[in-house]
Amino acid sequence: MWKKLNLRARIDLLLAALVVVALSGGSVMVWYTYRIQNLFAQIIDQNLACYASAAALETALVNQKGYVTYYYLDGDPTWLEKFEEQRKLFDEELRRAQHLAHKHDQVERMKQISDLYTQYIAQKTQVIEYYQTGRRAEGAELHKTVRGLFFEIMDLCEKYKMEHFEEIQQAQAKVGGEASRLRLAGIGSILVHMLIVIGLGVFVVHQILVPVATMLKDAGGDSELNPSGNIVTALSQSVSTLLKNVDQAQHELEKSRENLLQSEKMAMVGRLAASMAHSIRNPFTSVKMRLFSLSRSLKLDEAQQEDFQVISQEIRHIDTIVQNFLEFSRPPKLVMQAISPSAVVDNTLQLLSHRLDSYGVAVEVKRQQPLPEVLADPEQLKEVLVNLIINACEEMKSGGAIVITESVRTKAGRPQAVLHVADNGPGVPSANAEKIFQPFFTTKDEGTGLGLSIAHRIVTEHNGNLRLDPTHAKGAAFVICLPVKENKA
Repeated sequence: MWKKLNLRARIDLLLAALVVVALSGGSVMVWYTYRIQNLFAQIIDQNLACYASAAALETALVNQKGYVTYYYLDGDPTWLEKFEEQRKLFDEELRRAQHLAHKHDQVERMKQISDLYTQYIAQKTQVIEYYQTGRRAEGAELHKTVRGLFFEIMDLCEKYKMEHFEEIQQAQAKVGGEASRLRLAGIGSILVHMLIVIGLGVFVVHQILVPVATMLKDAGGDSELNPSGNIVTALSQSVSTLLKNVDQAQHELEKSRENLLQSEKMAMVGRLAASMAHSIRNPFTSVKMRLFSLSRSLKLDEAQQEDFQVISQEIRHIDTIVQNFLEFSRPPKLVMQAISPSAVVDNTLQLLSHRLDSYGVAVEVKRQQPLPEVLADPEQLKEVLVNLIINACEEMKSGGAIVITESVRTKAGRPQAVLHVADNGPGVPSANAEKIFQPFFTTKDEGTGLGLSIAHRIVTEHNGNLRLDPTHAKGAAFVICLPVKENKA
């Protein structure tokens, strides 16, 4: 039955049991307090009153005897008046005691006292008359009998007192028993409360706190986020964080899905472009060869030669575009060898010397000593430098200067060879700084947007890094970092 209840029902049932036990214990306590109060009231109203009446009877009887004795000694009639007062007081207390008697033996005891007192008063009066008439010998003889009645009445009053005293003791014992039972009931109530509280604590720990702590641990919650130590609050924070992470992951997943679809489209376009470029390149190769043959065999005037040069340049431009598409779609395998980047710089500048002169661009190489060797493909690195230098020349339309600075730096405990290629041209706008290495991004009218993308890919394949230097004040500056070849010795 207990296992079939849900968590809320179990907690409600334990709390209800705790409330019922608390109300029951409180009710028992209140009932016992009223019962004890009634017992004390009974003691005060009956037994103590009867005890006091018996004591008053004894006092009045002793006073009667004393006043008569004083009269026997000096014959003063004032003592007889006081005797009469004590006699009336005794009669009043006797009636009161008879009224308070509630048991049969007590009623019988008061009847005996009343009968003996009647005899006592009659004989006491007779003794007084004997003394008043001068018959003292007869009075003394009768006084012996009166004395016996006195002690007999005193003995009955004392017994009556003791009976009520015993009832008071019995009532006290009864009250003590009730108090003991009340204490036991209180202790039992406390024990039951403790058991229920312990059961509730164990239930809360095992059914709530332990699962919540496990959930918090599985959720990766951090107790430092919650200095109060409240694991429920920590779990709430962790769940909120998880929900935020889920939302963020869903957003990233949707974004990745879009990027994947875009990548698939780009891959399809790349394959199509590669196929088209390969198909187009062969006819253009034949056209170039025929144009070369025609240029040697035909005799053209100046206007025809200018047209022929324009046609040749455009064909070379188209061939360059096709070559870029082929390199982008099918990058060649790297032929790695140990070589100094300084040697690649020298070969590149020697290759581009005539083109640099045609652009009116001067190149300065700042080198303290040749750079250490790196594992690289010299032809691919040369293509990277050619791309950067030609781009700088094309941007500096009216001529300019290019400075190539060589240096060595250490990153993560490993040396790197650094090439800093800077020009004094118009530079790269900040809005385009993050886009220049993306495929097909270009600001030129006749550009393909693949040059820097191919250069970035080549440097990355060499475990290096190609980036734009944002600290360069004037013009554009690119930084090439390549890891230095490790010395096995």
